[in-house]
Amino acid sequence: MASGTSRVDIRRADDRGASTTDWLQSRHSFSFADYYDPANTHHGLLLVNNDDIVAPAAGFDTHPHRDMEIVTWVLSGQLAHADSMGNSGVIYPGLAQRMSAGTGVEHSEKNGSDSEPVHFVQMWVLPDTAGVTPSYQQQEIELADTLMPIASGARDAAVTLHNRNATLYGARLRSGGSVELPSARYVHLFVARGSVTLEGCGPLAEGDAARLTESGGRVTADTEAEILVWEMNAGLGGA
Repeated sequence: MASGTSRVDIRRADDRGASTTDWLQSRHSFSFADYYDPANTHHGLLLVNNDDIVAPAAGFDTHPHRDMEIVTWVLSGQLAHADSMGNSGVIYPGLAQRMSAGTGVEHSEKNGSDSEPVHFVQMWVLPDTAGVTPSYQQQEIELADTLMPIASGARDAAVTLHNRNATLYGARLRSGGSVELPSARYVHLFVARGSVTLEGCGPLAEGDAARLTESGGRVTADTEAEILVWEMNAGLGGA
């Protein structure tokens, strides 16, 4: 899309791709795994926005990644992480986690509870430079009724990305609370919990998303809500 052309594309929760097993319910905002749509591979720099629920005492066995910035945000429950760099621990709500796969890393992600499911959103963006040294970072952050930077390569945030054009914000809104979205080349709004109204576009329910190009807007919570917002000042290949 040409620079300066404003657009908002609403994507509903039920229209997402899905991967379902006896232990996993995964919804894919973009092409992922067995779900492939050549017209739905990314928005801006964001390639993956997976909304996952993993059953107790189950999860993803050790698997590899390369040249990807992977941000994990837990909504409820506990996610146990272990990787080939020697990092291990439990990710919980309010703990931002970033893994830079770089030249190559292996990791596993398991439900850290034997009795309760874990619900999390995992998001992937490409790094500015391929072949960086793999690294891991986690940091607590308390969201409020304003956009707070969770992960960024452009500004101070809880964790750092190897991409100077990408920032992930989060907000927990009380009913009636509102925030102004960044006005950027690309913005991705994901309603992780609750329901909101996007100015000029109408209501968005849990799991819905809005893909904004050369546009911003105000988001108002219809119920208590948690939103995740990507601000991206470039697309793939710098477009």
